[in-house]
Amino acid sequence: MMPEIARRAGIAAFLAMEVMKEANRAAERGGSILHLEVGQPSTGAPQAVIAAARKALGTERLGYTDALGHDRLREAIAGHYRHYYGVAVPPERIIVTTGSSGAFLLSFLAAFDAGARVAVTEPGYPAYRNILRALDIEPVALAAHAELGFRPSLALIEQALPLDGLLLASPGNPTGTMLDEAMVAALGAQAARCGHWLILDEIYHGITYGGRAKTALALNNQAVRDRLIVVNSFSKYFCMTGWRLGWLVVPPALVAPIERLAQNLFISPPALSQLAGIAAFTAYDELDRNVVRYARNRDLLLNELPAAGFDRLAPADGAFYLYADVARWTSDSQAFCRRMLAQTGVATTPGVDFDPAAGQHYLRLSFAGETADMAQAVERLKSWKK
Repeated sequence: MMPEIARRAGIAAFLAMEVMKEANRAAERGGSILHLEVGQPSTGAPQAVIAAARKALGTERLGYTDALGHDRLREAIAGHYRHYYGVAVPPERIIVTTGSSGAFLLSFLAAFDAGARVAVTEPGYPAYRNILRALDIEPVALAAHAELGFRPSLALIEQALPLDGLLLASPGNPTGTMLDEAMVAALGAQAARCGHWLILDEIYHGITYGGRAKTALALNNQAVRDRLIVVNSFSKYFCMTGWRLGWLVVPPALVAPIERLAQNLFISPPALSQLAGIAAFTAYDELDRNVVRYARNRDLLLNELPAAGFDRLAPADGAFYLYADVARWTSDSQAFCRRMLAQTGVATTPGVDFDPAAGQHYLRLSFAGETADMAQAVERLKSWKK
């Protein structure tokens, strides 16, 4: 008799990755595929990072580091907050993780017991709710749809109380919408008043189109800071997806619990990635040139997609996605994206990945690739929808 598979292994698939797998197989069969499905920069790591990695390979032992991360990298991240935001963050509160995925796992395990209730927006990054469910934590859906600008309201959150945690992203995935300073402050005050953790995903900071995003760590309220967990990553702005490197900034009370969890679950983040990642903070000019390209791609799609019938789009204030309403054509976004891939070679992610309830009427397009690919994708979609 075969042993039973654990219930937690029955979490939903991450459909963006499933689409990428299908698109890659189509390319292997000789298809001309344009990848607008996965949120991954088309450029590799900055040249300074590559050079630092080569140097480390020749001179470093590359053994385990401290579970909280290499001291030099934690200090470099603290320097990033001083330089980029004008905010003082003690290195002792910074925890280096195996990608932001490791950051979410560690923060969820440290902050929530099984049965806890954590609110997440829909549409939103699917791994939030899937990781929570795998840990027997209840994800509480906040339906932040188009009529709300894809942002949750304080009233919507109040209706979900009591909560043990609230998890939000700014800029958001898949919509690119952002929370302003006043809203972040109000969310922090609400968390302090109601006694729940506030987790803010800032992994798309650096990729914005109407001014620089401001970190929630700038909030000048000790009661809020005691409830605030900030997640960031080297994957998006820093173009280091495969290096699997991220970080947390947490209140002092969470440092030791997360350290114990990290010791047992991960031992340490990848040593080579950490040593190379230090150099990422010398590459702002190179990285900002990527953002200029994203902005050009965004403008191209916003201007040209309506001619293909895709004229109901989320604001895309940041990140590198457009969330498109395709209700005029389908009530099954998975089938629609599958048909689009087969008939046009344009790979996109079905909205149901981000919103199990209303996502059947949406899809997400990533514009992190090359501008020529965006232009070709638009032409293919125009021909398809004639």
